[in-house]
Amino acid sequence: MASRYDRRVTGIVEQDITMRCVDSLGRGHELDTVFSYRQSDPFAVTITFMTPEGELPWTFSRDLLTRGLTDPVGEGDVRVAPSIGEQGKAVVIIELSSPDGHLVTQARSQDIRHFVTQSTVVVPEGEESHYLRIDDMISQLLAV
Repeated sequence: MASRYDRRVTGIVEQDITMRCVDSLGRGHELDTVFSYRQSDPFAVTITFMTPEGELPWTFSRDLLTRGLTDPVGEGDVRVAPSIGEQGKAVVIIELSSPDGHLVTQARSQDIRHFVTQSTVVVPEGEESHYLRIDDMISQLLAV
């Protein structure tokens, strides 16, 4: 679990997490990822998959990841659920769907819990709206 930034100074949390990807034949593969959270986008987390072809980011709700630690949640493109891995240890299943395909991954629950905890140091749960920069978003929309 590597952290790249001092979250108190930057408002950024990044954590390397090795996930296990299960292919369509049921074979497991290790997959390096970086989980990131930014105070400037307080409702979202991003998983960046490090692939031979390059980095592939996937952004979704921090609340979905948090709730998925204890209960199955999600409809549509992202589903998150607690489970037990092959070695009998707690894992979190993150299932991603898009028009290009479907991916089922799992990560150790303790890694996901650590990441979520660090993100709540930056922006406590329930206080996300205090960190939204509405003026910046309006400026970006009007610049288009």
